[in-house]
Amino acid sequence: MHVALTHAEIDSKAILAALKAGEDGAVTVFDGIVRNNTKGRATLYLDYSAYDAMALEQMRALATEAVTRFGVRDVAMVHRLGRLQVGETSVLIAVASAHRGVTFDACRWLIDTLKKQVPIWKKEIFMDGAVWAPGEPFPAEVALGRTAVDTDR
Repeated sequence: MHVALTHAEIDSKAILAALKAGEDGAVTVFDGIVRNNTKGRATLYLDYSAYDAMALEQMRALATEAVTRFGVRDVAMVHRLGRLQVGETSVLIAVASAHRGVTFDACRWLIDTLKKQVPIWKKEIFMDGAVWAPGEPFPAEVALGRTAVDTDR
């Protein structure tokens, strides 16, 4: 498994070359890139930050779980930190296996779960201001000081 946080450009070609093996019949790739707008607001750039040690630990755990849960052979997951310009890769996830179906399922699960659980934060800088991108809401059972009744509002 290849799991990393980096401030450098993500070298997709090198990561995929290192991931592929003779027994693979498929590699599915999610290449998350910085788009030029969010909800109609022109994006200048994004700033990503993370709680590095915890993020890496959680990313490794997700990669390991994907191998077990979906029966894939290997996973590569790299997230970039720092300032990213429009068109640059912010996250690359690649999943290798003998058969394509499980690679699609694992890849989708990995990006969705990473965005919900891993402590990586995105600040979006627009032409007219900046915002921290909203993360996925915490499940009611772990939201600080909230009860299931509070979440119904």
